[in-house]
Amino acid sequence: MPVSSTADEQPADDVDGATLPVNELFYPLQGEGKLTGAPSVFVRTSGCNLRCWFYDSYHTSWEPTHAIMSVDDIVEEVQSHDDAGHVVLTGGEPLIHDDAVTLLEQLDDLGYHTTVETNGTIHLDAPIDLESISPKLASSTPTPEKDPKGDGEWADRHEERRIDLDTLGALVDDYNAQLKFVVTGPDDLPEIESLLADVRSTAASRIPDSDVLLMPEGATRDELDARRNEVAELAMEYGYRYTPRLHVDLWNDAPET
Repeated sequence: MPVSSTADEQPADDVDGATLPVNELFYPLQGEGKLTGAPSVFVRTSGCNLRCWFYDSYHTSWEPTHAIMSVDDIVEEVQSHDDAGHVVLTGGEPLIHDDAVTLLEQLDDLGYHTTVETNGTIHLDAPIDLESISPKLASSTPTPEKDPKGDGEWADRHEERRIDLDTLGALVDDYNAQLKFVVTGPDDLPEIESLLADVRSTAASRIPDSDVLLMPEGATRDELDARRNEVAELAMEYGYRYTPRLHVDLWNDAPET
Protein backbone atom coordinates (compact mmCIF):
# COMPACT_ATOMS: atom_id res chain seq x y z
CA MET A 1 0.00 0.00 0.00
CA PRO A 2 1.14 3.57 -0.59
CA VAL A 3 2.53 5.77 2.12
CA SER A 4 0.13 8.57 3.04
CA SER A 5 0.03 11.79 5.00
CA THR A 6 -3.02 13.71 6.15
CA ALA A 7 -2.77 17.41 6.92
CA ASP A 8 -4.25 18.78 10.13
CA GLU A 9 -7.48 20.69 9.62
CA GLN A 10 -6.89 24.40 10.04
CA PRO A 11 -8.44 27.59 8.66
CA ALA A 12 -6.64 29.42 5.87
CA ASP A 13 -6.05 32.52 8.00
CA ASP A 14 -3.97 30.44 10.42
CA VAL A 15 -1.48 29.51 7.68
CA ASP A 16 1.16 31.96 6.53
CA GLY A 17 2.03 32.60 2.89
CA ALA A 18 0.84 30.68 -0.16
CA THR A 19 -1.62 27.90 0.63
CA LEU A 20 -3.56 25.14 -1.12
CA PRO A 21 -6.61 23.09 -0.12
CA VAL A 22 -5.12 19.60 0.06
CA ASN A 23 -7.43 16.60 0.02
CA GLU A 24 -4.62 14.01 0.04
CA LEU A 25 -0.83 13.96 0.02
CA PHE A 26 0.53 10.46 -0.52
CA TYR A 27 3.27 8.37 -2.13
CA PRO A 28 2.14 5.66 -4.57
CA LEU A 29 3.05 4.70 -8.13
CA GLN A 30 1.84 6.85 -10.99
CA GLY A 31 -1.01 4.78 -12.37
CA GLU A 32 -1.75 6.48 -15.69
CA GLY A 33 -0.10 7.94 -18.76
CA LYS A 34 3.44 7.91 -20.07
CA LEU A 35 4.97 7.71 -16.59
CA THR A 36 2.91 4.72 -15.44
CA GLY A 37 4.79 2.85 -12.72
CA ALA A 38 6.99 5.75 -11.61
CA PRO A 39 7.07 6.21 -7.80
CA SER A 40 5.53 9.65 -7.33
CA VAL A 41 4.34 11.92 -4.56
CA PHE A 42 0.76 12.99 -5.27
CA VAL A 43 -0.57 16.33 -4.08
CA ARG A 44 -4.33 16.14 -4.60
CA THR A 45 -6.05 19.50 -4.25
CA SER A 46 -9.73 19.97 -3.56
CA GLY A 47 -12.13 21.87 -5.81
CA CYS A 48 -13.02 21.66 -9.49
CA ASN A 49 -14.71 23.81 -12.12
CA LEU A 50 -16.37 20.73 -13.70
CA ARG A 51 -18.42 17.80 -12.38
CA CYS A 52 -17.80 14.50 -14.19
CA TRP A 53 -20.31 11.90 -13.04
CA PHE A 54 -17.60 9.23 -12.87
CA TYR A 55 -15.06 11.09 -10.73
CA ASP A 56 -13.06 8.54 -8.73
CA SER A 57 -12.07 11.38 -6.40
CA TYR A 58 -15.60 12.34 -5.34
CA HIS A 59 -14.37 14.31 -2.34
CA THR A 60 -12.41 16.77 -4.46
CA SER A 61 -15.37 17.83 -6.59
CA TRP A 62 -18.91 16.83 -5.63
CA GLU A 63 -18.34 16.96 -1.88
CA PRO A 64 -15.00 18.79 -1.48
CA THR A 65 -13.05 18.02 1.67
CA HIS A 66 -9.57 19.26 2.48
CA ALA A 67 -7.16 20.77 4.93
CA ILE A 68 -5.42 24.06 4.22
CA MET A 69 -1.67 23.56 3.90
CA SER A 70 1.00 26.12 3.29
CA VAL A 71 3.08 25.56 0.18
CA ASP A 72 6.17 25.36 2.41
CA ASP A 73 4.60 22.52 4.42
CA ILE A 74 3.60 20.69 1.23
CA VAL A 75 7.16 20.91 -0.07
CA GLU A 76 8.52 19.68 3.28
CA GLU A 77 6.18 16.67 3.12
CA VAL A 78 7.22 15.94 -0.47
CA GLN A 79 10.87 16.03 0.57
CA SER A 80 10.21 13.50 3.34
CA HIS A 81 9.87 10.83 0.63
CA ASP A 82 13.56 10.53 -0.10
CA ASP A 83 13.30 8.19 -3.09
CA ALA A 84 10.67 10.14 -5.02
CA GLY A 85 11.86 12.27 -7.91
CA HIS A 86 8.41 12.80 -9.42
CA VAL A 87 5.59 14.94 -8.04
CA VAL A 88 2.06 14.88 -9.45
CA LEU A 89 -0.24 17.83 -8.82
CA THR A 90 -3.79 16.66 -9.31
CA GLY A 91 -7.33 17.19 -8.11
CA GLY A 92 -10.13 18.07 -8.68
CA GLU A 93 -8.70 20.69 -10.96
CA PRO A 94 -5.45 21.97 -9.41
CA LEU A 95 -5.08 24.93 -11.76
CA ILE A 96 -8.10 26.74 -10.31
CA HIS A 97 -5.73 27.64 -7.45
CA ASP A 98 -3.28 30.46 -8.22
CA ASP A 99 -0.89 29.26 -5.50
CA ALA A 100 -0.37 26.09 -7.53
CA VAL A 101 2.16 28.18 -9.44
CA THR A 102 4.11 28.88 -6.25
CA LEU A 103 4.22 25.19 -5.43
CA LEU A 104 5.36 24.24 -8.92
CA GLU A 105 8.07 26.90 -8.86
CA GLN A 106 9.44 25.64 -5.55
CA LEU A 107 9.40 22.02 -6.73
CA ASP A 108 11.17 23.04 -9.93
CA ASP A 109 13.86 24.87 -7.96
CA LEU A 110 14.44 21.66 -5.99
CA GLY A 111 14.85 19.59 -9.15
CA TYR A 112 11.64 17.55 -9.04
CA HIS A 113 9.95 16.34 -12.20
CA THR A 114 6.40 17.68 -12.06
CA THR A 115 3.25 16.43 -13.73
CA VAL A 116 0.04 18.44 -13.61
CA GLU A 117 -3.18 16.53 -14.21
CA THR A 118 -5.72 18.97 -15.62
CA ASN A 119 -9.00 19.00 -17.51
CA GLY A 120 -7.55 21.46 -20.03
CA THR A 121 -9.79 24.46 -19.33
CA ILE A 122 -7.25 26.62 -17.45
CA HIS A 123 -3.79 27.85 -18.42
CA LEU A 124 -1.35 29.12 -15.79
CA ASP A 125 2.25 30.11 -16.47
CA ALA A 126 4.28 27.68 -14.37
CA PRO A 127 7.25 25.28 -14.68
CA ILE A 128 5.60 21.96 -15.60
CA ASP A 129 7.53 19.00 -17.00
CA LEU A 130 4.47 17.06 -18.18
CA GLU A 131 1.04 18.56 -18.72
CA SER A 132 -1.37 15.62 -18.53
CA ILE A 133 -4.50 16.98 -20.20
CA SER A 134 -7.74 15.05 -19.89
CA PRO A 135 -10.43 16.81 -21.95
CA LYS A 136 -13.87 15.83 -20.76
CA LEU A 137 -16.10 14.18 -23.36
CA ALA A 138 -19.88 14.41 -23.63
CA SER A 139 -20.09 11.04 -21.88
CA SER A 140 -18.74 12.72 -18.70
CA THR A 141 -21.69 15.11 -18.32
CA PRO A 142 -23.66 14.49 -15.10
CA THR A 143 -27.12 14.12 -16.60
CA PRO A 144 -29.88 13.62 -13.99
CA GLU A 145 -29.80 9.84 -14.36
CA LYS A 146 -26.01 9.77 -13.82
CA ASP A 147 -25.59 12.60 -11.30
CA PRO A 148 -24.11 11.10 -8.10
CA LYS A 149 -26.12 13.63 -6.08
CA GLY A 150 -29.29 12.86 -8.02
CA ASP A 151 -30.42 16.33 -9.12
CA GLY A 152 -28.64 17.02 -12.42
CA GLU A 153 -28.11 20.68 -11.56
CA TRP A 154 -24.52 20.63 -12.85
CA ALA A 155 -25.28 19.18 -16.30
CA ASP A 156 -25.61 22.48 -18.18
CA ARG A 157 -22.65 24.16 -16.45
CA HIS A 158 -20.41 21.15 -17.04
CA GLU A 159 -21.42 20.91 -20.69
CA GLU A 160 -20.74 24.62 -21.29
CA ARG A 161 -17.30 24.55 -19.66
CA ARG A 162 -15.82 21.15 -20.44
CA ILE A 163 -14.04 22.09 -23.71
CA ASP A 164 -12.03 25.27 -24.32
CA LEU A 165 -10.18 24.92 -27.62
CA ASP A 166 -8.05 28.04 -27.21
CA THR A 167 -6.82 26.85 -23.81
CA LEU A 168 -6.19 23.32 -25.08
CA GLY A 169 -4.16 24.70 -27.98
CA ALA A 170 -2.13 26.96 -25.68
CA LEU A 171 -1.37 24.10 -23.27
CA VAL A 172 -0.17 21.87 -26.11
CA ASP A 173 1.99 24.68 -27.49
CA ASP A 174 3.52 25.73 -24.17
CA TYR A 175 4.21 22.39 -22.49
CA ASN A 176 5.30 18.83 -23.05
CA ALA A 177 1.80 17.37 -23.09
CA GLN A 178 -0.14 14.16 -23.26
CA LEU A 179 -3.84 14.08 -24.13
CA LYS A 180 -5.54 11.43 -22.00
CA PHE A 181 -9.14 10.51 -22.76
CA VAL A 182 -11.37 8.56 -20.38
CA VAL A 183 -13.23 6.10 -22.61
CA THR A 184 -16.57 4.63 -21.62
CA GLY A 185 -17.01 2.75 -24.92
CA PRO A 186 -16.69 2.86 -28.72
CA ASP A 187 -19.22 5.68 -28.99
CA ASP A 188 -16.62 8.05 -27.51
CA LEU A 189 -14.19 7.64 -30.41
CA PRO A 190 -15.94 9.84 -33.01
CA GLU A 191 -15.94 12.69 -30.49
CA ILE A 192 -12.28 12.09 -29.67
CA GLU A 193 -11.38 12.13 -33.37
CA SER A 194 -13.35 15.36 -33.93
CA LEU A 195 -11.90 17.06 -30.86
CA LEU A 196 -8.36 16.08 -31.81
CA ALA A 197 -8.86 17.55 -35.27
CA ASP A 198 -10.04 20.81 -33.70
CA VAL A 199 -7.13 20.97 -31.24
CA ARG A 200 -4.64 20.18 -34.00
CA SER A 201 -6.03 23.02 -36.08
CA THR A 202 -5.86 25.39 -33.10
CA ALA A 203 -2.39 24.53 -31.80
CA ALA A 204 0.78 25.51 -33.63
CA SER A 205 2.56 22.41 -32.33
CA ARG A 206 2.24 18.98 -33.87
CA ILE A 207 0.29 16.44 -31.80
CA PRO A 208 1.49 12.93 -32.68
CA ASP A 209 -0.84 9.99 -32.13
CA SER A 210 1.69 8.67 -29.60
CA ASP A 211 0.76 11.60 -27.34
CA VAL A 212 -2.92 10.58 -27.41
CA LEU A 213 -3.83 8.09 -24.71
CA LEU A 214 -7.04 6.09 -24.28
CA MET A 215 -7.86 5.01 -20.74
CA PRO A 216 -10.79 2.81 -19.69
CA GLU A 217 -13.26 4.44 -17.33
CA GLY A 218 -13.54 2.68 -14.00
CA ALA A 219 -12.69 3.27 -10.35
CA THR A 220 -12.69 -0.43 -9.37
CA ARG A 221 -11.11 -3.59 -10.78
CA ASP A 222 -14.52 -4.93 -11.79
CA GLU A 223 -15.35 -1.75 -13.70
CA LEU A 224 -11.99 -1.84 -15.48
CA ASP A 225 -12.40 -5.52 -16.30
CA ALA A 226 -15.60 -4.63 -18.16
CA ARG A 227 -13.83 -2.10 -20.43
CA ARG A 228 -10.10 -2.83 -20.47
CA ASN A 229 -9.90 -5.10 -23.51
CA GLU A 230 -12.37 -3.08 -25.53
CA VAL A 231 -10.43 0.15 -24.98
CA ALA A 232 -7.12 -1.58 -25.76
CA GLU A 233 -8.57 -2.78 -29.05
CA LEU A 234 -9.82 0.73 -29.83
CA ALA A 235 -6.31 2.09 -29.24
CA MET A 236 -4.94 -0.47 -31.69
CA GLU A 237 -7.65 0.28 -34.25
CA TYR A 238 -7.12 4.06 -34.17
CA GLY A 239 -3.34 4.07 -33.65
CA TYR A 240 -3.39 5.76 -30.24
CA ARG A 241 -1.69 4.71 -27.04
CA TYR A 242 -3.46 2.65 -24.40
CA THR A 243 -2.92 3.56 -20.77
CA PRO A 244 -3.92 1.37 -17.83
CA ARG A 245 -5.10 2.49 -14.42
CA LEU A 246 -2.31 0.70 -12.59
CA HIS A 247 -3.28 2.00 -9.16
CA VAL A 248 -6.76 0.48 -9.55
CA ASP A 249 -5.28 -2.82 -10.70
CA LEU A 250 -2.99 -2.87 -7.65
CA TRP A 251 -5.14 -1.34 -4.91
CA ASN A 252 -8.69 -1.42 -6.32
CA ASP A 253 -10.62 1.65 -5.07
CA ALA A 254 -8.62 2.21 -1.87
CA PRO A 255 -8.13 5.86 -0.82
CA GLU A 256 -4.72 7.48 -1.32
CA THR A 257 -3.82 5.52 -4.45
